[in-house]
Amino acid sequence: MEIFTKKLTAMDIQRGLVLPRCSLDRLQSFHGTIELSTIFESAAGNRLVGPVTIHCSTRSGDVAFTTGWYALARDAGLTSGDTVTFYQEVNGEARYKLKLRNVGSS
Repeated sequence: MEIFTKKLTAMDIQRGLVLPRCSLDRLQSFHGTIELSTIFESAAGNRLVGPVTIHCSTRSGDVAFTTGWYALARDAGLTSGDTVTFYQEVNGEARYKLKLRNVGSS
C-alpha cells in the first residue's frame, strides 16, 4: 500500500524528509519516535542497500524521517528533484519499502 510519493527538496535531504500531511492517516499512529524497518530500491526494483531502520519523529508539528534517513540519502546520492515513494509492504525482512526515482531516469 502506497503511503506517499514526494519530490525531494534540498531541505528534505539535509534536514530530514518531512512526510506529506495526507500520508499521516496511512502511517501507524504514534507519539514521539518510531523505528521503521525499510528496504530501499531503485525505480527498476534493484535493492540499493540491505534493510535499514529509519527513525520517524515529530518535529515542529511535522512528522519527518530523521536518523537513518541522512545516511541513506547520502549513500544513495539523492539530490533535489529525485522522487521517493514510500510503501507499507509486509514481508520477512521489513515492513516498509522506499523506492527512488532519480531526476534523470525514466
